[in-house]
Amino acid sequence: MSTLAVVEEILRETAVPMSVREIVERAGVRLPSKSKTPDTVVARDLSMDIKKKGEGSLFVRTSPGRYTLRVLASATTPMTAETDVSARVAPLGALGARKPAVAASPSAPRARTDSDVQGGGFAG
Repeated sequence: MSTLAVVEEILRETAVPMSVREIVERAGVRLPSKSKTPDTVVARDLSMDIKKKGEGSLFVRTSPGRYTLRVLASATTPMTAETDVSARVAPLGALGARKPAVAASPSAPRARTDSDVQGGGFAG
């Protein structure tokens, strides 16, 4: 069974978006890869599937590092303040005028110190 098939089973069982870490912990020995970093394998496989197949992928990224099945995401996307951007963004007129940031002007040149030349470069 492929990595993505195992991930699909797990996401169907839970029916909620899960982090890669949660998926790997739940999958346990079902994952076909014997990699020392199964999180990386699962994240890579999910990302590549989504990138290659686009809307045709079974999976969708709900937030950085969290995934669910596309059919579950479309069926359970309630509009909340977290998902509704317009609820979080103030109208431009409400922001008021803002002054541009002023760059700090150097008062006087300072002498170079040892900490300025750390890193193995020439000390000039």
